[in-house]
Amino acid sequence: MHEAQRKAERLPLFPRRKLDHIPGDYGLPVIGQTFRFLRDLQGMVEEGAEQYGPVLRGSVLFQRGVTLLGPDANEFVLRDQDHVFSSRGAWNPVLGKLFRNGLMLRDFADHKFHRRIMQQAFRKPALSSYLESMNPHIASGIQQWPRYRSFSFFQAIKSLLLDVGASTFFGLRMGPEAKKVNEAFVAEVDASLAIARLMIPGTTWYRGMKGRQFLEGFVSDLIPARKQSDANDFFSQLCRASQEEDGPGLSDDDIMNHMIFLLFAAHDTTTSTLSSIVYALAKNPQWQQRLREEYEELGKDELEYKDLGKLEQTTRVFREALRMHPPLPVIPRRTVDDVEWQGYRIPRNTMVSIVPLHTHYMEAYWSNPRTFDPERFSPERAEDKQHFYQWIPFGGGHHKCLGINFAELQSKVFLFHFLRNFSVQVRPGYRMKYQQVPLAVPKDGLPVTIKPL
Repeated sequence: MHEAQRKAERLPLFPRRKLDHIPGDYGLPVIGQTFRFLRDLQGMVEEGAEQYGPVLRGSVLFQRGVTLLGPDANEFVLRDQDHVFSSRGAWNPVLGKLFRNGLMLRDFADHKFHRRIMQQAFRKPALSSYLESMNPHIASGIQQWPRYRSFSFFQAIKSLLLDVGASTFFGLRMGPEAKKVNEAFVAEVDASLAIARLMIPGTTWYRGMKGRQFLEGFVSDLIPARKQSDANDFFSQLCRASQEEDGPGLSDDDIMNHMIFLLFAAHDTTTSTLSSIVYALAKNPQWQQRLREEYEELGKDELEYKDLGKLEQTTRVFREALRMHPPLPVIPRRTVDDVEWQGYRIPRNTMVSIVPLHTHYMEAYWSNPRTFDPERFSPERAEDKQHFYQWIPFGGGHHKCLGINFAELQSKVFLFHFLRNFSVQVRPGYRMKYQQVPLAVPKDGLPVTIKPL
């Protein structure tokens, strides 16, 4: 076992390190800055940066820790050249019981081994094959949406992408259990921020753990048949690969944990991304037309893999929406050794966070950062090219999100079919309020109205 991995696994939960030598404050007794963190993360970080600078201490969710701000800090933590930043140590207290041993909750050599296996789901041949079912599934799904009256885009796209994800990764057509699966995932995500973690019926934590139990049974029941199947969906391939004898395989428990986490990661982050994109397009209808014209130039009714790179305008919209609303606005780690940054000693077993949301609004790197402006990603302006770690909605380094290309592919396929059939709008003066943690999602479900073209 990697030495850093051994150190990470021995870290005690919820330590109280002395961090008084670092600027900042812990907020209220016991709860610290938790309520502000949940209510207004961006405002809290901006005020902290202005008052204390790019290195500051604080206390959130009963964890005292240090926040490092800016692209250089992002690179320092995410590249982790000295293997001192544990992802498992950071996420396990929050997600360990809900998303047990998911890829994000693994470190170093163990993470590398499992990541190599999971990468097969996102290589070019796999991505290309996903388009075969994704095109008709999305095209038919959006035709079921209500027209000329307001509805929750977030709930509609969440349901549609759950069906697409089940088909893409599991080879399933979701039937009556679709509602239960969706509710179980929602309950799991909500429970990640539960403060009282007791199995008391009716509580957020109870619902989350019950959702986890349902998903464990749902996935585990499918494994035996998939080991004997010759289907090409990723779930079947993973089950068959676990039986190979030329190296350490995966247990049924590994397969179940990976598939639950995969569906969560692929489903919820793209739901967040498309909510941000559609809100921006509704507020900036000229961009709807620009994308529509780009699609018409292709002269076809379905996207092929070779078409994705041609959609330059769509790529800019995708990147700009993720700049403004990264699905994961905070990325935490925990130190497995003492480390130093900008003259400050950060002790072993300290929670260290970087904040992509803050970096994405730094005026030193982005012009008018609060304005939706996809052209900032054009070759002529290339605002994102000043620092490799200034645009990091999918993280970076060893733990960079495996699904970055899948998220872009799925977003482009959706926008292609959606905008060729509908225009979308929000009511006059509407501004979407975001829940920024644990994932960036609209608090009110993003009410929209669509009209056929």
